[in-house]
Amino acid sequence: MLRVTVTDSPFLRACRREPVPHTPVWYMRQAGRSLPEYRKVREGIPMLDSCMRPELVAEITLQPVRRHGVDAAIYFSDIVVPLKAIGVDLDIKPGVGPVVDRPIRSRADLDRLRPLEPDDVAYVTEAIGLATAELGDTPLIGFAGAPFTLASYLVEGGPSRNHEHTKALMYGDPGLWADLLDRLAGITSAFLSVQIEAGAAAVQLFDSWVGALSPADYRRAVMPASARVFEAVAGYGVPRIHFGVGTGELLGLLGEAGADVVGVDWRVPLDEAARRIGPGKALQGNLDPAVLFAPEEAVRAQAARVLDAAAGLPGHIFNLGHGVLPDTDPDALTRLTAFVHERTASGA
Repeated sequence: MLRVTVTDSPFLRACRREPVPHTPVWYMRQAGRSLPEYRKVREGIPMLDSCMRPELVAEITLQPVRRHGVDAAIYFSDIVVPLKAIGVDLDIKPGVGPVVDRPIRSRADLDRLRPLEPDDVAYVTEAIGLATAELGDTPLIGFAGAPFTLASYLVEGGPSRNHEHTKALMYGDPGLWADLLDRLAGITSAFLSVQIEAGAAAVQLFDSWVGALSPADYRRAVMPASARVFEAVAGYGVPRIHFGVGTGELLGLLGEAGADVVGVDWRVPLDEAARRIGPGKALQGNLDPAVLFAPEEAVRAQAARVLDAAAGLPGHIFNLGHGVLPDTDPDALTRLTAFVHERTASGA
């Protein structure tokens, strides 16, 4: 059971659309390549190996909390970790991303996707225990890749600009596609459950590539699997966040899939996003990550625009509209965090 102090944190209060002392802040990819301390501890260690070393994972998870003073940590991992854990032959290649040795293209290939068992990712439980012990009152966010995005990597064999093999399977063999996403929904649900049971106070489902779909295709061919994931972890009572890139046309459906919080990228202002999503959901976002390369005065001006667009909305978590870019100055993130806290402090 979560301690009252964690449950009452600004981040979790915002997720529940309750009053907060200030707008909470965290950043996607806050624990990663932009931090020199991250590069130092990761030196010479392949990405997937680093995700399986509990003490290293805990250290990386904690680094941005110590440096930036953000209101939540996010568990350091990768969306393909549960696939690797069940035996999928894949690797994360520097400068490329996840690469799958044998893409999934036929029904026989489904046999390679067995259910995920907690013992497959025992290092996750250990790492979260280490991280939460030091985080104290700061909540930890668990995360996983959504079924569509995982399917895209598996079918394409790696990152893809057009997702041609993925869409060919989705349109050409809808039965196989549905079975693939259903199997991935089970794996994702199990991975999130392990994180929650280990101490994660919220979870985020990343559907990084789903913006490649039309609303009709999303509703028909993807939303049922994502909804199954959200439903599978609903009983834990932790906030569930849903995020995708280029999803302006899908925002209402992302909320309808079952999330408590909908992440918004930088392309849609938050007041317009709230209109598209409808009532009953908190919002997360949505400063353009590239803004952080501008002078501090410009960063503050753009951050103020985000906060103004969110003014009056019940439940706003300040974040970027996508992940922190690798060459971002860490001090810019620290200053931005302080600016958001100061500008939104009660009585300010």
